[in-house]
Amino acid sequence: MGLATGTTTTWRAATAQGSTPQAPTQAVAQTQAVGPAQAPTAARGVLGIDIGGTKVALRAEDGPPGGPVRTEEAVLRWPGARVAGAYADWTALAGTVADLRERWEGDFAAVGVAVPATVGPDGRVLAWPGRPGWRGFDLLPALRRLFPTAALAWADDGDLAALAEAVHAGSGNVVYLGVGTGIGGGVVHEGAPLPGPGRGSCEAGHVIVDRSGPVCDCGRRGCLQATASGPATLRRAELLRGAPVEYAELRTGLADSAPWAVEAVEETCAALAAAAVSLGELFHPELTVLGGGFAEGLPGFTARVEAHAAALARPGVPAPAIRPAVLGGLSSLHGALALARLQPAS
Repeated sequence: MGLATGTTTTWRAATAQGSTPQAPTQAVAQTQAVGPAQAPTAARGVLGIDIGGTKVALRAEDGPPGGPVRTEEAVLRWPGARVAGAYADWTALAGTVADLRERWEGDFAAVGVAVPATVGPDGRVLAWPGRPGWRGFDLLPALRRLFPTAALAWADDGDLAALAEAVHAGSGNVVYLGVGTGIGGGVVHEGAPLPGPGRGSCEAGHVIVDRSGPVCDCGRRGCLQATASGPATLRRAELLRGAPVEYAELRTGLADSAPWAVEAVEETCAALAAAAVSLGELFHPELTVLGGGFAEGLPGFTARVEAHAAALARPGVPAPAIRPAVLGGLSSLHGALALARLQPAS
């Protein structure tokens, strides 16, 4: 997951306890503007899009901060295998957007997009192990064609998730780890994302936690993503069980303390704890947030990671406080909505 260098804009996000990221005031995030746009008079509200390796979540909102908010939501599961080309995926997404636009009875004034791929300054996808068929895809022109009149911006999904969670935690110093099809991540330091505008994104999923570990989709051995992502955990569970394992079966097996399920998940949690402790040594966050749809659905997942982290603490340096994401698997989506709200009105 990565945000390439290039043109950036600055935005700020509120850090009031329990607030929704609607009235940004403090944290600065890196974004990529996607060309000038003027919203038509019929356009209203904002649309957030969270692009993932297996699905896309969309949420439209319209209403005053603190007041009644009208919402419409949609979820698209990619129609083809992960190696399928971008054309089929984008055609399906365009259809989902069209359906949502029809229910919205108009267009959207602004759109924010959470992007997991590494995108070059020209808007072309350089790499996305989660959907390798997207390599070379002209993402930003495609977005502009999909939303020709909306104010439009995008940012790395991990960075947006970290900022959304920092808003809800009321903290300016947060490390975020999101466990899903891959491992997303973000660091918020003194209200601003690291490494900062124009310098890329926080690729926590590619922190090396085991030099002799499994090969990652990126081609390197031992990345956190290769051990602790959802697919990696399911593959390990299948080896231990000696039979195919679906996510629901893993969840049930963990709740029932089935040895194969417990061992598979414990290895994932140990790797996440190693990454959390290592990032804690560098950034000393007030809070480490664990999110993503895969982590959210497994009973006791965060507590297991926290226990492994506590065992790694060294004298004089306590283990980081690890808490589940307030927004669960929706952190990136809410970050995308916050990003959309920050776009200037036409």
